[in-house]
Amino acid sequence: MRILRYIAAIIIVNCNLSIVNNACAQKRIVEQPKDTVPLLCGVQVSYNLAGTVMKMASDYGEYEGAVRVSLKNKFFPTFEMGYGMSEHDRDEITTIHAKSSAPYFRLGCDYNIAKNKQDIYRILLGVRYAFSKFDFEVDAEPTDPVWGNKTSYSIKENCNYHWTEVLFGVDAKIWGPLHLGWSIRYKLKLSSKEGSSGDLWYIPGFGKQGNSVGGTFNIGLEL
Repeated sequence: MRILRYIAAIIIVNCNLSIVNNACAQKRIVEQPKDTVPLLCGVQVSYNLAGTVMKMASDYGEYEGAVRVSLKNKFFPTFEMGYGMSEHDRDEITTIHAKSSAPYFRLGCDYNIAKNKQDIYRILLGVRYAFSKFDFEVDAEPTDPVWGNKTSYSIKENCNYHWTEVLFGVDAKIWGPLHLGWSIRYKLKLSSKEGSSGDLWYIPGFGKQGNSVGGTFNIGLEL
């Protein structure tokens, strides 16, 4: 009986030790390493080259800059501001000449969907709210089809445009603080005041009326 009690005591002690060891092992598995990534990882200032190239190659375009804040390299609150300009040359048939120029603003946030958030490459999904208030000027010199004499008229109206953008983009560290990135954007009008002259030909920051897809190519410095 003493031997049996001794064996039973050894078994109980071993079982208790096994339970404690398993609990400690499970605790070690459950415990995650502490997040050492700071909340504020950096601030990037960038310039959109695509808008400038468009202005040089066509009759409309933008000069646009942006400020982006990195929060844990996951979330990127972004503010974009630019100045859009257009001047449509007088059409040979309709004799219409149109122009507009004004600042515009965008505010939104991007999310880094890359698996490694600390990589030098970022894959971004984002959304923007955008707004522009501007004057739209139209003038024409049509020829009277009966008498053959020319008449002229001009319209200047104050307009505004609200829209949203959903984007997919890539940002990459090239060297030191230098970054390059691009984005493709789908634009959707929310509301507008377009005046009595009908659909606007160009909206600063949005682009030509009816073009729902656009893009940017940015060069920036991140500190």
